[in-house]
Amino acid sequence: MRAHGADRTIYLTFDDGPLNGTSNILDVLEAEQIPAAMFMVGMHAQANAANRSLVQRAKQLPLVTLGNHSYSHANNRYQHYYADTEGVVADMMRANAVLGLKPVVHARLPGRDVFRLPSMSKNDTSLGLAQEGREEPDYEFVAASGFYLYGWDHEWVHKDSGEPVQSVDHLVSEIDHLFGYGRFVKPRKLILLMHDEMFQDSFDGKAKLTNLITALKLRHYTFGAIQSYDD
Repeated sequence: MRAHGADRTIYLTFDDGPLNGTSNILDVLEAEQIPAAMFMVGMHAQANAANRSLVQRAKQLPLVTLGNHSYSHANNRYQHYYADTEGVVADMMRANAVLGLKPVVHARLPGRDVFRLPSMSKNDTSLGLAQEGREEPDYEFVAASGFYLYGWDHEWVHKDSGEPVQSVDHLVSEIDHLFGYGRFVKPRKLILLMHDEMFQDSFDGKAKLTNLITALKLRHYTFGAIQSYDD
């Protein structure tokens, strides 16, 4: 299946940086001149001088949008985290301060496929009613605190080690099929979720990302900047 130019747009997004792999992502984006959103975690940005430098490098690349992915990443205790909406906002604000971001900030909540944008709203449909009831997150309050919240349409899955699961060819085939069905949050726009740790040297990360971009270009997909997603 061949895509049809500008009416089929892919938004590359990367979560959890700065980590091992972030530098390779930035190298590829700069070389290929492709837009992407990098949703970074405040505590990772503060971890060491090298990570702080990666944040600054990302901010200096014109086609890269630096986004907020919380300060703590919920410490991977999501139900506890989302049971306290004011705590979520405080955590997101702390990340803003570390990352040097000012409202309105493009953001992705840790572990939740949630959208809150001017033209649309979507909750995480993977959560059962019982789990939603225990969390009772007030996403509107989070958004009103200065955040555009983005979920995703498809994920390049990784193992616990960070190693990508799908091959590039398999992932591209999945993307082709998704565009065939057209079931996206926004018509003809696919947000692809990836994680920085997938692109470490040990996984040949730079080559994998380059190969993905090349394959998508050959199918005439357009790459979009996250700012244009809600247009």
